[in-house]
Formats: sequence, structure tokens, C-alpha cells
Amino acid sequence: MDRLTSMAVFVKAVELGSFIAAAAALDLSGPMVGKHVQCLEDRLGTRLLNRTTRRQSLTEFGKTYYEHCRAVLMEVEAVDALAADQVSEPRGSLRVTMPVHFGRRCVAPILLNLARRYSALNLDLSFNDRFVDLAEGNYDLAIRTGELEDRAGIISRLVARQQMVVCASPSYLDAYGKPKQTEDLNYHQALVYHRSGGVAPWLFPRSDLPAIRIAPPHRLRFDDLDAIADAAVAAMGIAWLPYWLVRDRIDAGALKLLLPREQSFLYDCSVLWLHTPHMPRKVRVAIDVLAATLPQLMSAPSP
Repeated sequence: MDRLTSMAVFVKAVELGSFIAAAAALDLSGPMVGKHVQCLEDRLGTRLLNRTTRRQSLTEFGKTYYEHCRAVLMEVEAVDALAADQVSEPRGSLRVTMPVHFGRRCVAPILLNLARRYSALNLDLSFNDRFVDLAEGNYDLAIRTGELEDRAGIISRLVARQQMVVCASPSYLDAYGKPKQTEDLNYHQALVYHRSGGVAPWLFPRSDLPAIRIAPPHRLRFDDLDAIADAAVAAMGIAWLPYWLVRDRIDAGALKLLLPREQSFLYDCSVLWLHTPHMPRKVRVAIDVLAATLPQLMSAPSP
């Protein structure tokens, strides 16, 4: 007899209290239930149940064996569920938290296409620039940009790198000239991002050398990236922004890329999720599609 089947019959007989009840639940005959239990006892060389015409009880070893059988059967069910999930259509609610601008412009359109493809998938999207506790918020995924802190129980995957570009409007360049190298930025008015602490420098990597750090003069500061891009279009100064944010403005001619031969600084974009023994297919599919699609939005065209 199949050992796993015999274990399942044994567990059912213990839980229901009799061979007759187990036979009815499993659509077997009473004698067949007895044969399965006897098969296990013969294999193990010891009794599992003390049986009389009126009652049955587990032996000391039977108690231990029963607990192990339950654990084995639960693990088998989990593996079967995992296999079924891997080949099934993603379904259920997918809760994702993400930065406001990056989420709206880059992440949300990708996830909406995913929902369009899989009709059984529901989306619950949250746009927030602060770090959200995945467990407390009951989120499946979090999208984060920049450096990540090590947090226990959280897994991360780098899915893209945001290319930073320097840009200005044609009218600004007509009025103030076009910088030809990074040092020239020190003679232009900058539009800078500022939310907490000091204003971060503009970074320009160098191979095998520390990045060049430029802190251009400025009189306009913003805590909103879109507002910086709008101010750049309005000829108020030069901006250092993610390419995905200004791509449409550049394509429309409202902004011009500057210093195209300078190496661009790259900000990491990562997907985070809680460590679990089994990752649902909806989560795996979402991570994979973000990793496949986001990089296409991040890089400026080669000069």
C-alpha cells in the first residue's frame, strides 16, 4: 500500500475516533481502513493503536507518530498548493505601497497593465513617500528608491536604476548659455530638491574615482519633483532630475538634456516584501514584470 495514503487514513481514524467514522469520511470500507493502519504497524514493527470492540486509543509511540504524520501531510498539502499556484492565473488582492511621483508615472501603469491581463487580480495601490511598515500595513510589496536600510524579515530585489539628468529650457539656455562641463554648473542658477536636512549635492560618477559633487548656487528650493520640472520649463533655472520624470518634456522640446557625455548618477529602485515560506503567484508575477519593464523607463537615450 502507498505509505502516504496509509498515513492519511491513520490520521483520519485518530481524529474521528474510529475506523468506521474514518471509512465513511474517506469513502472506504472499515476493513480497508484497518488494512492501512496494519500496514503502517507492520512497516514500523510496533503498534500504533490499542483497539477493542468498543474503543481505540493511541499507544505512546502512536501519539508521537500521529503528530509527525499530521506535519508530513500538512507539508504535502502546502507543496501541492504551491505547485497549483505556480501554474494558475494570478488572483486575489495585490497591495502595493510606492513613492508618489515614481509610483504614478512608472509603477502604476505597469501594474494596471498586469490587472488588465489578469482579470482575477485586484489592485490596492498606496502612494506615499514615507517608509511604510509592510507587516503593519498588510502590504504585499513596497517600492523604494535610493539606499535601503537592513530590516529583519524583509527581502529586497533591485529591479531598476534611475538615471539622473541635467536639463533646462531652450529659453533659459538662450539667455544664460549652455554649460559644457560639470564645473560650469557653478555659474548657473539651480532648481534644487529640499525636504529635510541640507540640500543634497548633484553627483556625477567617475570610473575608479569618487563622484564629482556639485552644489550649484540656487535661490529656489522645492519639496516636489514635478514642481522643479515645471520651474525648469518656465526658464527659472537648471534642474537635476530623474529621466523618467522629464522624458515627456524633453520629447516635446520644452526641456533640453545637458552634459550628455557626463556619466549619470544612478539611484536604485527596489521591490521589498516580507520573508515567507511561500510567495503567492500574484506577488511573483508583479515583481517579475516590474523588473522586466521598469529599466526601459529609466535611461536617457545615448548622445
